[in-house]
Amino acid sequence: MIRKLISKLFSPRAARPILGIKRHAPLRVPQSQHGIDRRLVSRHAIKVCDTLHEAGFEAYIVGGAVRDLIAGAQPKDFDIATNATPEQIQPLFRRARIIGRRFRLVHVVFGQEIIETSTFRAASSIEQTTDEHGRILRDNVFGTLEEDAARRDFTLNALYYDPATEIVIDYHNGVADLKNRTVSIIGDAAKRYREDPVRMLRGMRFAAKLECTMAPATLAPIREMAGLIENVPASRLFDEMLKMLTCGHAMNCLRQLQKQGLHKGMLPLLDVVLDQPGGERFVELALERTDQRVRAGKSVSPSFLFAALLWQQVHVRWMQFREQGEVPMQALGLAVDSVLDDQTEKLAIQRRFVSDMREIWFMQPRFERRLGKTAWRMIEQPRFRAACDFLHLRAAAGEVDSDLAQWWMDLADADDSTRAAMLDDAARQPRPAGEASTKPRRKRRSNNKPRAESAGPDSGGAAPAAE
Repeated sequence: MIRKLISKLFSPRAARPILGIKRHAPLRVPQSQHGIDRRLVSRHAIKVCDTLHEAGFEAYIVGGAVRDLIAGAQPKDFDIATNATPEQIQPLFRRARIIGRRFRLVHVVFGQEIIETSTFRAASSIEQTTDEHGRILRDNVFGTLEEDAARRDFTLNALYYDPATEIVIDYHNGVADLKNRTVSIIGDAAKRYREDPVRMLRGMRFAAKLECTMAPATLAPIREMAGLIENVPASRLFDEMLKMLTCGHAMNCLRQLQKQGLHKGMLPLLDVVLDQPGGERFVELALERTDQRVRAGKSVSPSFLFAALLWQQVHVRWMQFREQGEVPMQALGLAVDSVLDDQTEKLAIQRRFVSDMREIWFMQPRFERRLGKTAWRMIEQPRFRAACDFLHLRAAAGEVDSDLAQWWMDLADADDSTRAAMLDDAARQPRPAGEASTKPRRKRRSNNKPRAESAGPDSGGAAPAAE
């Protein structure tokens, strides 16, 4: 009783008018209709809900996890929405920390799993701070369940699952949209896109990932408002781009971005990449293999993804610098710096990813030499396997010899004794002309002093020292 009384005293404010959203009672969808299998729900997410319920609060699994469970996909993570404030949530759990500045929330930690727990958010109101384009900058205001649902971007994300009753609370017909394979925005599309332009990218991603179509009213303003992406911080663009590339339908996402003109603010060189000879094929192969790994539940390296996506630009500029007379490795360095300078200005690729991308790229010319010491040094590199996979990708695109790529892949998979035998065998084989030419010739240095007679006034030599 005391907990319930405290909950009422310190809970978020009562319901207020929701701008642009028609109020109506929510649907309470039973398990027989939404089809969520409770056994697929994270036991830690259920525990967080149970703990909050016992403390007298509302708590639901919300957003992408509910969407994916209804759509038959395995969620990557589970989020909780509650009417408890961060200060009320934190003491209930042994390992919990409050994070965030724009909107505070709580990370409840269970080993390797983090359950993000947020307080119901208030819907659009005059209290929000926006920029001149209407993008929300600060809105740290708590609300009610209904307001939280109205605040969500798309109907398929405004679903609340109660693991105790197995009921889904649906304010905006999100379950029906999921069943009908439709992506619909909540409220006026143009206004919602101004509030947060990333919603346009998210809508495209959901449509590609769930094999849905975008509702006409949701799609209509996007082409005209695509320029608003320029106002989004680079770090958010990187996060959204990474989600697109790892959603399991990456190529479809990129094509949709191109079609609606949204790619210009994310990857300025995407058009050029796809228009170059072999460029589109290379990107398609990279993303197809990424999609296969995602669908198989395997991990994906962001470094490898962006290295593949930008490689055609690096390769073209590398060849240009070589034609201008630069040494091959120096030319590659200039090409890499040039491309990264163009891309990282808009796409805030993290330093650790950029470092890995550079290693993958700089190892490519070194694969042309199958010599003992060089090969052993290559094997010891942290990104050796990733660079091998990249070489294999280049071979599949017809950029390098497939036998060379397969030899290095076999070397990567072999044990030390097999590697030694492979390298000994490679040393006995006559090397191709191109492979031999990559090894710089060294001038032989003689330890013998020049003869006295060879040192004339014009020879530049020196007379022997007097004894």
